[in-house]
Amino acid sequence: MKALVLSGGSGTRLRPFSYSMPKQLIPIANKPVLEHVLDNIRALRVTEIGLVVGDGAPAITEAIGDGSRFGARITYIRQDRPRGLADCVRIARGFLGDDDFVMYLGDNVLPEGVAEAAARFRAGRPAAQLVVQRVADPRPFGVAELGEDGTVRRLVEKPRRPSSDLALIGVYFFTAAIHEAVAAIAPSARGELEITDAIQWLLSHGAEVRADEYRGYWKDAGRAEDILECNRRLLGGLATDVAGQVDAASTVGDQVVIGEGARLVGSRVEGPAIIGAGTVIEDSHVGPNVAIGRDCVVRAARLSDSIVLDGASISRVSGLYGSIVGRRAVIGPSDHDAAYHRLVVGDHTRMEIAG
Repeated sequence: MKALVLSGGSGTRLRPFSYSMPKQLIPIANKPVLEHVLDNIRALRVTEIGLVVGDGAPAITEAIGDGSRFGARITYIRQDRPRGLADCVRIARGFLGDDDFVMYLGDNVLPEGVAEAAARFRAGRPAAQLVVQRVADPRPFGVAELGEDGTVRRLVEKPRRPSSDLALIGVYFFTAAIHEAVAAIAPSARGELEITDAIQWLLSHGAEVRADEYRGYWKDAGRAEDILECNRRLLGGLATDVAGQVDAASTVGDQVVIGEGARLVGSRVEGPAIIGAGTVIEDSHVGPNVAIGRDCVVRAARLSDSIVLDGASISRVSGLYGSIVGRRAVIGPSDHDAAYHRLVVGDHTRMEIAG
């Protein structure tokens, strides 16, 4: 089995970050979303991965490399503009050949992985197997309607009156039968080749399509609030590991990771939290639910429920919560006392905060 990971798209819901970095590289618990995806694929014993990329190709290629550190070989497949999920299958035809494959959206967070779904697909080999989850409001999603025998009877994209609460969550398993379906469909009203249309074509031609219900945590990390929620979830699984320096005036709580070369001076870190290598924390209170990247500086500040990307500097801010601070951003106070704030700060931003 091969893997096809989709990492194109413009990431409009994550601006200003997506102006300067692909959304799939935004870190959760100090690791890019895309790396979490690749870790899940590695757990399936898949070693051939096709990575569909768009305008963010140079940054993704630099960050991910040839795949060797994931125990895999990565082939980069360029999509000149978003044309739908089924178009990704079409342009990857040469890479996929006639092999079975898993197609995985590169901004999906599924900490428990999809190994059980992969095992069921390998055992039964339906033409398509969809990973679905029950949701309270299915209307924003593609929805699978099942027959009494558990096979998929129909797919409906963003139904106004859903007859099922089983939403497609962005992981699909296919045999080579999907290629005929992709070749047969036409672009939708929005001008894209929809994977739901291709799967529906399989159904209408008598192919077996199954749904595998995922019961773990799942989030499409497409908005700032989703990124922060995922960060809280993944930080909750940390085990304490202090590799950096902690002076006698500092305290470190449970579920705290401090990277090599990081320094805590007169500070308190309340878990769960992760501090990247080379970061300096002075006279500050950090946590809970904070991820700070590499080579950052935090002085005389209070941070909670936030993500700080590599190289950022935060000083004399008495309360920052629910925030995402971009790479090499600089945040400090104005002439007034700083109070509590929720911020989304893009890369290289310089900002003064007033009360």
